[in-house]
Order: sequence, then structure tokens, then C-alpha cells
Amino acid sequence: MNVPFLDLKAQYKEIKDEIAPALLDILDKCCFINGPYVSGFEKEMEDYLKAKHVAGCSSGTEALVLGLKACNVKPGDEVITTAFSFFATAEAIASVGAVPVFVDVRENDYNIDPDKIEEAITEKTKAILPVHIFGAPAEMDRINAIAKKHGLKVIEDDAQAIGSEYKGKKAGTLGDVGCFSFYPTKNLGGAGDGGMVTTNDDDIYTMLKAYKEHGAGEAGAKTLELQEGIKESIDTAEEATELYNPYKYFNYVIGHNSRLDAMQAAVLSVKLKHLDEYNAKRAAIAKKYFDGLTDKIKLPQYAEDTKPCWHQFVIRSEYKSELCAFLSENGVGNGTFYPVPLHQQKAFNAKNSRISGDSLPVAEMISAQSVCLPVFPEMTDEQVNYVIETVNRFYEDK
Repeated sequence: MNVPFLDLKAQYKEIKDEIAPALLDILDKCCFINGPYVSGFEKEMEDYLKAKHVAGCSSGTEALVLGLKACNVKPGDEVITTAFSFFATAEAIASVGAVPVFVDVRENDYNIDPDKIEEAITEKTKAILPVHIFGAPAEMDRINAIAKKHGLKVIEDDAQAIGSEYKGKKAGTLGDVGCFSFYPTKNLGGAGDGGMVTTNDDDIYTMLKAYKEHGAGEAGAKTLELQEGIKESIDTAEEATELYNPYKYFNYVIGHNSRLDAMQAAVLSVKLKHLDEYNAKRAAIAKKYFDGLTDKIKLPQYAEDTKPCWHQFVIRSEYKSELCAFLSENGVGNGTFYPVPLHQQKAFNAKNSRISGDSLPVAEMISAQSVCLPVFPEMTDEQVNYVIETVNRFYEDK
């Protein structure tokens, strides 16, 4: 039997008749940038997450950059984050000129260890950036309490966490800002790149709007006032029309071209209607893994008040390379996220990052042992059982 790591074609076949009319409508109306599909999707996400504001953008990485800038993180500031995540987490921090400060993670859920955060805080610290790794929220109550004590912003990396919950609240509403990715492999994936930023803060939302569109217009002017205390007014006698907006030529801060494409918004709007169903199927697969996999492997352990969305199902094995090779030889797709912890990536060094303490042993151990098993919603019972059987067969003589 062959079990792919992910099957995007199977999902598309199920909903292509819902997606096609929306894409054709965009082509007919030529509403490619912003427009009703983007604003409509943003409103749907506000309702789904119970967030006050949603700003669509071009990717998950850009969502992090925009979130950092809207929280007034500047060059030379420090941002505390996990050492075990995809590169974009720390890349975004470095991209705004700030310094990522890596702390260790917890062995049970692979998330940032709140016990390690406070000792990493210095006078340069501006924010804490927890990652809800593999779709399981970090311990946000403790993180928020630390941030409040020290006057720091909390920027959630929700790239893998759409639909997950912490104490009954959706990821993306747990800090000052939430940053999502709609890369095609995500639980809610587009037909290309896309992302969004969420916040319940009116001023942060204004700054997000400014930074994602060249720091222009009224949002740009307000951002300059909020962040620098400089008040400017827009002086133009021209009136905005459907095709021409004079305000976009008045720029007040250095921003980005980071809008969510209308076609991506249309695809995501269709998929959002199925998201809870998809996540429930992932959870059912995860339960089968917990019930059926050998106790010779190490499984994640999540708190009862945490509801993962199961973006990945990650086991830990002391025989990582051998297990991955055995799975591949037997037709089981697998992944090794993440083989190199962030503090050991060659892009980072003592000049542009730092670690809290002498080493980060748990992150290094998890990187050396993590193996991702297939957990996509279109998996059949036969495929799930075959994955379990194959993993257990590998461990028969271990």
C-alpha cells in the first residue's frame, strides 16, 4: 500500500465545483486586488475566530513581519522565540532588524517553555513570539502574564494552528497579534501563497493596514502618529474613484506590498466552510495513532484545555533515520520537521541572534528525533491502519 504524506489533489477533487465559479466570477469582474472576495473572507475569518480585526496578506512570513512592525518592533530590539520552528519564525524577526532570542522548548508538546522565557528578558526585549507548533497552542496564560509584567507585546505564530483552541479561545486571539499562513499544505491552504494577521486592538489594525500597502493613505498617516508622535494630514483635492485612489500616493512609513490575492481569498473562503470537518478528521486519525502505535515511541502530550488542530502528528524516535527509511521503503510518506533547530541554522550567529543560556538541549533532542506521520483528512481507515502496522513492525526487534 502507498500512503502519501499529504494528498492535495484528493481535497481539491471534493470541492472543485465550489471553487471554480468563484474564480470565474473574479475573472469576469476583474476584481483581482482587494475587493469583495478579500473583504468577505476577512469578515468570515473575524466571525470564525471571534477576532475584532483580520488583515489578509501575501504569506505567513509576511504576516509575521507585519505583526512585528505593527507592534513597533524596531532594529536592535530583541524578540524572544522558540528554537524549534520553521525558519520563517526567526527570519521575520531578523527581517525587521530585530534580534531573535532563542529559548528552549518543552519535551511533552514541543512548544516554547514558559519557565525559560523570563530569564531571557533584557532591557532590549520588545516582544515574545510563541509558535503553536504542529497546531497545538503554547501555554498562553503564562506567556501573557510574563509579557504583562514586563510590558511586552505577544505575537502568535499561528502558521500551523488554524482552528486550534486554548481554554476555549481560538489561536490567533490569544495575544496582541496572530499571524497565519495559507500555504497550500496548511490545514486551511490556498492555491498559492497567502496569510493573514489578526488583532483585537484598533491601533494595531490601523498599522497593519498601513504596513501591508506601502505605508500609504490615512492608515499610514495614523501609523506615523502612533509610532513616532508626528501628526500629518493628507492634502489632496482629488476624489477617489473605483479605479483610482489618490491617497495611495501619500506615504508616511516604509511598508510593503503584501496584499492577499482575491483568487486566494475565494479559494480560502470555500475551504473555510469545511475547516472544522477537516480538523475533526485529523483529530480522529490522531486518536487512532494514539490507540494503535507501539509504546516504544514517544508521543506528544497536550494539556486537557488545549485542542490541537493536528497540522502534523509528530512522534519521537531514537532511530529517526532508520525509521524514516523503513517508512519510505514501505510506501509511507513521512517528514522530518525540523532537522536543524533555529539557533543552529547557519544564517544565525552571535552577531545577529542569541540563545538563553549555554545550550538548548530539549530543542536539539527533539530535532534529532522528530518524525511526522501522515495525518491529512482524506486518509482512509486502511491507510491509517497501514501506517500504524508499518511503524509497529519496525519496532518489533527494537
